[in-house]
Amino acid sequence: MAYMSQEGYDKLVAELKRLESIERPKASAAIAEARDKGDLSENSEYDAAKEAQAHLEDKINQLKLTIAEAKIVDTSRLSTDCVQILSKVDMTNLANNAKMTYTIVSENEANLREGKISIKTPIAQGLLNKKVGDEVEIKIPNGTIKLRINNITID
Repeated sequence: MAYMSQEGYDKLVAELKRLESIERPKASAAIAEARDKGDLSENSEYDAAKEAQAHLEDKINQLKLTIAEAKIVDTSRLSTDCVQILSKVDMTNLANNAKMTYTIVSENEANLREGKISIKTPIAQGLLNKKVGDEVEIKIPNGTIKLRINNITID
């Protein structure tokens, strides 16, 4: 089961619809076009089109499974008392006083450019259940980072 926001769920549903209605017909057309070029035993274009179709079907099936297992979190019932999924956390890196803000989301919604980190990352794991003012030391791949939580909000 994957907890996610309504926005993240809607994006997954839209992506599934796009793959099924646009990409799947394109893949079928590519296979048909390659098939028309003759001998299938030595037709690398046909093999590539079949492989691309198989990858697309895997992606579609994976999305269907994720959507089926999704649990949409009602943000109106979340608290800002401590860090949890869908919390937006303002913090300071105590080593260099750099300010940073991350929203903790499901793996499927993670997007570093948007400031959304997966709940499975070391930073998110280290922040879970912490409160404003807490200082935490988190082991990350290249050492340890010390953070102070300045604020917790829910978007």
